[in-house]
Amino acid sequence: MTDTSPASNARNYPLLAAPHIHLHGPVDDAMYDTFKSQLVAAPTEGPLVVSITTLGGDPEVARAMGDNIRLLREYTGRETLFLGKVAVYSAGATFMSAFPVDSRFLTRNSRIMIHERQMQSTIELNGPLNTLSYTLKAKLHEIEDSINIQEEGFRAIVEGSKVSLEDLKKKAPSNWYIEAEEARDLGLILDII
Repeated sequence: MTDTSPASNARNYPLLAAPHIHLHGPVDDAMYDTFKSQLVAAPTEGPLVVSITTLGGDPEVARAMGDNIRLLREYTGRETLFLGKVAVYSAGATFMSAFPVDSRFLTRNSRIMIHERQMQSTIELNGPLNTLSYTLKAKLHEIEDSINIQEEGFRAIVEGSKVSLEDLKKKAPSNWYIEAEEARDLGLILDII
């Protein structure tokens, strides 16, 4: 019988003990600056381990950090590993989606939270009647494009897992919280340490 206790499981992944990049707090411009600085200072060879703890933030910053990871992997062939600690919510899950499912890990008692993108906006209609429809169409285009970006992210999160895009889209409107064990069982991550 194989010992799968958390202590022995951590020993199966020694690289995760010392991440090269540590991110925590809101996903924002300050986190992106920290990410870029730590990426430049990280070793240039061997697997790159990135850890994150976040309650969320700016999804576009998460996508930009994720693109850095994707480009690094595609241009250098370097393995990149994701380690979520405690909370990987919202934009944190968006960042996680940049890593293949077989390169994603969570620490014990961690959770992922996935939800739909949010928008808060007020439209002011002011001007000649013939121009007002352009204001409304522009806002509608913004919403439509945001939905397309959201679906791209959802596809990346579930790619290679047991979760279908349709299932994710059903659960996301009510904030889908996924405990580490469930995330592993659904194939959204490789393992728990």
